[in-house]
Amino acid sequence: MKADLVRSASAGATAARVLRWWHRNFFDGWINMLLAVGGIWLLATTLPGLWRWLVTESSVAPASYGDCLSAGGACWSFLQAKWRLILFGTYPFEEQWRAGLSTIIFLMAVVLSCIPGLWLGSTRRWFMCALWIAVLGTVMVLMPGGMFGLPRVEHRLWAGLPLTLGFAAIGCCCAFGLAILLALGRRSDMRLMHWLCVGYIEFIRGVPLISLLLLATILFPLLVPPEVDVDQLLRAQIAFVMFFAAYLAEAIRGGLQAVPPGQSAAAQAIGFGYWRTQIHIVLPQALRVALPSLVNTFIAALKDTSLVSVVAMMDLLGTANAAKADPNWWGLYIEPYLFVALIYFALCAGMSWYARGLERRLAGEKKGTQRA
Repeated sequence: MKADLVRSASAGATAARVLRWWHRNFFDGWINMLLAVGGIWLLATTLPGLWRWLVTESSVAPASYGDCLSAGGACWSFLQAKWRLILFGTYPFEEQWRAGLSTIIFLMAVVLSCIPGLWLGSTRRWFMCALWIAVLGTVMVLMPGGMFGLPRVEHRLWAGLPLTLGFAAIGCCCAFGLAILLALGRRSDMRLMHWLCVGYIEFIRGVPLISLLLLATILFPLLVPPEVDVDQLLRAQIAFVMFFAAYLAEAIRGGLQAVPPGQSAAAQAIGFGYWRTQIHIVLPQALRVALPSLVNTFIAALKDTSLVSVVAMMDLLGTANAAKADPNWWGLYIEPYLFVALIYFALCAGMSWYARGLERRLAGEKKGTQRA
């Protein structure tokens, strides 16, 4: 009897907490109330039809084009037939295991790198550096081939998810390093360095990325001697780095301005040089402040990899367009775009979620330091 009363009281307390949460978040004012009612009405009217299209009336088992049309719902049979084309594009079919393995290894290394404990201590840092060297070396052996008995695959055949991830990851890492130099140069007391960095940043931010890609892939070969042959993928990667370095530099400059000048003065007073002051004192604080803007730029860079399709390179969105162009599946475009959208959403939402957690952890460390 007493146990039943305890369970009943606990259930009542839980229900009360749930009701308070709903009232605080959705019904604490007439505006929130209208928005909540409108959202509930929208879900009630759209979810049944969406469920029918996604599940009830969809074709899951391998089916023909006619069977998909007669079912009336989503044609998941299309994705079963085209998922390899969407993920790996023009990469040779019999060698796509190399592209898939490279992608898995790279994503696993990224996930491991997001664990803060693996970077604590010099031994673990050296281990992570060695891990990344091994991962990048493995990827550079698997993707192009030409060694260890692997057939060579030209860069022009790289496509799909590996191209998108590699293009965005290498581009963001290189752009971040260049952006730090540009931000420091823009705040430099050396006038020539200052104006060179200002001119570069303002010029690059004043032109669209697509124009830089076209210049790198079409105009550059016309300006250099015929014997100078730079791979098209490398030219596009350099244009990508140059573009996003300018945007990242402005985000970092905003963080640098938030650091009190007394921090640099105090570091110099105890004998720190310029670079030691920037690396150990100024930049850690500036990057903490600029973290939301940096993550926003990284997410934009990941999505903007789709622009490489204008220079005859097939990223993840380009391979989806190629898959839907198959006349045997004519008219099916929602399924490949939905599949690609889910991949982009998973990558971008993962970056955003990790950045929010990192912000909270850094804010907690800052409060603990201030109390001490």
